[in-house]
Amino acid sequence: MKALTVLPVAAAIMLACSTPLTKSGLDPKRFDSEADGSKTALYTLTNDNGMEVCITNYGGRIVSVMVPGRDGALRDVVLGFDNVEDYFPENNQTDFGASIGRYANRINQGRITIDEAQYQLPRNNFGHCLHGGPAGWQYKVYAVEEATQTSLRLRMDSPDGDSNFPGNVTARVTFTLTQDNAIDIDYEAVTDAPTVINMTNHSYFNLSGNPGGHSITEDLLYINASSFTPVDDTFMTTGEIASVEGTPFDFRKARRIGDDIDSDDIQIRNGHGYDHNWVLDTACDTGAVAAELYCPETGICLRVYTDEPGIQVYAGNFLDGTVTGKGGVVYPFRHAICLETQHYPDTPNKKEWPSVVLRPGEIYRSHCIYAFGVKD
Repeated sequence: MKALTVLPVAAAIMLACSTPLTKSGLDPKRFDSEADGSKTALYTLTNDNGMEVCITNYGGRIVSVMVPGRDGALRDVVLGFDNVEDYFPENNQTDFGASIGRYANRINQGRITIDEAQYQLPRNNFGHCLHGGPAGWQYKVYAVEEATQTSLRLRMDSPDGDSNFPGNVTARVTFTLTQDNAIDIDYEAVTDAPTVINMTNHSYFNLSGNPGGHSITEDLLYINASSFTPVDDTFMTTGEIASVEGTPFDFRKARRIGDDIDSDDIQIRNGHGYDHNWVLDTACDTGAVAAELYCPETGICLRVYTDEPGIQVYAGNFLDGTVTGKGGVVYPFRHAICLETQHYPDTPNKKEWPSVVLRPGEIYRSHCIYAFGVKD
């Protein structure tokens, strides 16, 4: 009889100590860790429609996004890992879901000049500085300033000389899950010395919810842009702004991503497919659609709105089946796409392009909205 009374008590203790899984199947306990002396955790946003967004303060990363398809079933539509340690650079050097800083995209040879002062940044991609270098903010812990059911505000305190960038910078990223199934992302930053800032979110989207089996080449893409910035064979922008007319880069009418992704075109060859910045025709108006991604299989549609002048579209050309993500799913070639709102790549070295210089007394601001819906 004594054994019969012990078991229910033990079960009750286990139940009281257990942490429920998220709708996407994540165990929050697997994100309770530490990096560089700062604690990491998983934060879950939900709205009245049942949509769920999970974010870790490690790298300010979106880990999962559960949205309904035309059948009403929720699907996780972003790539990621189911524990925080897999995001650490010694385990996987990926940008899955990250809040990128200080400078999203590439800076030529890692060199910048501000007010005649020259700075050499880390060179981690074909001789260039990519996404702030190998110790960019995607590999740092953001402080959590506020967490509610529908919003999360994170802060990054970046000291002068962080990856050789000048100025003490305080940056904030605020994620808000709206009642109409949009992830609203606000960025802001201040500095005590002239510096450069260009932040973005680096989520890898697969709207089928089946990133191991569904190629994004089957999905439809619209980009509200009449021109793009060509690159050389090291993925560096040349300084030209070229028309999309008559090229594989014309997505002014929605069409399959895979239609021209392997065409015999110098820019397709240089980018190994699509890995380019489009110059948006939206005039930095967040009321205008910058891009739209649609998965016919599930009916899920993603519309992107931004006040940025450009958007980098990266079609997963370097996914190669060597990375295992959530649920043990292997991520194959071109099974996700990134839609990164931004200033143009290498803007610090191309003075004719919109400036990314931030000075003391100014506030850097950037706004991106990922709005999800369903098409019949």
